[in-house]
Amino acid sequence: MNNFAYGRASSAESAVATVAARPRVTFLAGGTSLLDLMKLDVESPEALVDLTGIPEAGIVEVDGGVRIGALTRNSEVAASHLIRERFPLLAEAIASGASPQLRHMATVGGNLLQRTRCAYFRDVLAPCNKRTPGAGCSALDGHHRTHAILGTSDACIATHPSDMAVALTALDATVVVQGREGDRRIPIRDFYHLPGDTPHVETVLAHGELITAVEVPLLSFAAGSRYLKVRDRATYEFALASAAVALEVRDGVVRAARVALGGVATVPWRALAAERVLTGAACNRETFERAARAELEAARPRRDNGFKVELCRRTLVRALEEVAG
Repeated sequence: MNNFAYGRASSAESAVATVAARPRVTFLAGGTSLLDLMKLDVESPEALVDLTGIPEAGIVEVDGGVRIGALTRNSEVAASHLIRERFPLLAEAIASGASPQLRHMATVGGNLLQRTRCAYFRDVLAPCNKRTPGAGCSALDGHHRTHAILGTSDACIATHPSDMAVALTALDATVVVQGREGDRRIPIRDFYHLPGDTPHVETVLAHGELITAVEVPLLSFAAGSRYLKVRDRATYEFALASAAVALEVRDGVVRAARVALGGVATVPWRALAAERVLTGAACNRETFERAARAELEAARPRRDNGFKVELCRRTLVRALEEVAG
């Protein structure tokens, strides 16, 4: 690991001012992802600003929804009675990720900003547009079994790794950030960039902007929601396909739907095509199959990950059936 300076921030304002003023300085929270990337030379900041001393943690109720401080530990969110009661898909998503040790260290803000686990991104000897713009994408013709089939481009097919972000996308969450120019609130659907020709630009955050909270609005039918994750092994594994689902059903008809997919896309994937098919349709398996097929029409599988199309279809249909049942 390269040498770096370390400082501890006393407030969000001082942290933002320090990082924004220097291009190679970055924030440190739990460090469960950043420190790994520093050891691999993928990230090489000249200084870290420790955020753990600032008061941006905790879960509070706001207008029926919740506000989650960015420094709240993942394990605290997953265990929260308020989250488990009103947004069970969020608790399930977090509990399905990483290991108990990592969940005790990792923070909400850091989870949203974690970077892909693509092996070529994490290998500094391999060409990677996400790590070095213009270098090329080794995964296109390399090993890409776990890579994305939705939201890809000729420059990048890396899968977004976060389970939490998928659940928050289904819940229409808002990301609250603080920068030198003040605060702003960003709908999570607008927070992530598709790779396009610039896969190294992953979010709308400017350098020095700090996530301070995530707000999840009241969604009455989210109390019966579900997060279903399919992976190569039962624990400590990233998703091959996952589905976050919430349905409002009355008189056998789907009145409203919130669906997001993980493990199959370059960003947390809001399944708008599936939602359009579901809304106003009979709540049955035939509708669920049509919704899944509609969403996956945009899939662009490659040589080794074509199985994800069928796996994602089955995962989404299963999640919809469990919520409806």
